[in-house]
Amino acid sequence: MDNTSLKKSDLLDTLTCSIVVLDAGLAVVYMNQSAEILFGQSQQRAVGEPVALLLRSKEVLEHLELALSLSDPQSIRECIIELATGEAITIDCVITPITLRDWKNHLLLEVHRIDRKLRIVREEQVIHQQKAVHELVRGIAHEIKNPLGGLRGAAQLLESELDNPELKEYTQIIISEADRLKHLVDGMLGPSRLPHPESVNIHEVLEHVRHLVSAEVPADVQFIRDYDPSLPEFQGDRNQLVQVVLNIVNNATRVLAGSGLIMLRTRILRQFTIQQTRYRHVLKVEICDNGPGVPEHLQDKLFLPMVSGHPEGSGLGLAIAQTLMRRHNGLIHCESVPGHTCFSILIPLEEDHAAH
Repeated sequence: MDNTSLKKSDLLDTLTCSIVVLDAGLAVVYMNQSAEILFGQSQQRAVGEPVALLLRSKEVLEHLELALSLSDPQSIRECIIELATGEAITIDCVITPITLRDWKNHLLLEVHRIDRKLRIVREEQVIHQQKAVHELVRGIAHEIKNPLGGLRGAAQLLESELDNPELKEYTQIIISEADRLKHLVDGMLGPSRLPHPESVNIHEVLEHVRHLVSAEVPADVQFIRDYDPSLPEFQGDRNQLVQVVLNIVNNATRVLAGSGLIMLRTRILRQFTIQQTRYRHVLKVEICDNGPGVPEHLQDKLFLPMVSGHPEGSGLGLAIAQTLMRRHNGLIHCESVPGHTCFSILIPLEEDHAAH
C-alpha cells in the first residue's frame, strides 16, 4: 500500500493527537510526529511492525480487532497501556475503520495521553477538599477550645481548694485530658509557623531522615537511594521539609512490618504544572515502598485530618505534611497498589514560573 501521501501530510504532523494507521493485520502503516514522540519510535522503524510492539494493552487490541470485524468505530476512555519502554500511561483512544477506496480494512487509531490532565484534576480535588476541611475544623476548634479553657481553669481552681490528694488525682485527669484535646485540635489546624526560607540541599534532608530512621528500624528494612547529583539547592524551610519526609518515611517503615524496601529517589521535572501554575523546573522526591499498599477506600482521603490506616495513628501526619508543602507552593500525591506505594513530593525550584 502506497503511503506517500500520508507521509507528506504536514497537517497530520501538526496535530497534538497521536495518529496511527493500521492495516488488516494490525501492523503499522503510518504514524504522525505526535505518535512518534508518544511511543518513542520513529515511523521508519515502526512501519510494518505489529501495533502490539508499540503498546501493550489487551483492552486496546480487543477493540482494534472488534473494529475490524464489525467495521464499527470503537472508543476507550482512561485506559492504562504499557509502552515498549516499560512506562505505563493513561490514554483515551478512538478507533475508526477507514472507508476510503484505497484504504479498505485499515484502521485509524487516535490516541490522547491524559495523565497530566487526570493528575491536575486530582490535585485540584485534594486542594479544594483540604481547604474545605480546614475551614470546617477552624470553626469547630473555636467552639471546642473556649469551653476546654474554662474546664481546665475550673479544674485548677477546684484543685487549689482540695486537701485530699486522692481527689486531686481526678482534677489532674481533667486538666491532662483538656490539654490533650487542645493539642489534638491544634494539630488538626496544622502548623502555625510560616516557612523560614534558607538554602536547602534535598539530599542532605533525605540522608538526615534516613539516619534518624535507620537507628530504629529492623535490619531487614533496607533503603535504596537513587539520587540525581545535578539537582541544585533551593530556598525552603529545612525543618519543615525534614518533618514532611520523616512523616512519609515513618509511615513506610510502619507498613513494612519489619521487612521490605524503601526507595528514596530524586529527579528534576521540566515545564511541570503544580496547583494550576506551570514551573520551568520542579524537584520531584519519591519515597516508595514494597509494602501491602494503601487500602483503596483511604486513597482519596489520605491527606485529610483524622484519617489513618494505622490503629494507633492520629491521622494528622499527612494532613500537616500536605499543608507544609502547599506553603512551599508544592504538593504531595500518592499512587498505591499492593506491593508498590509511592509518595511524590513536588517542589518548584524557582519563584518565577513559566507562562500557562
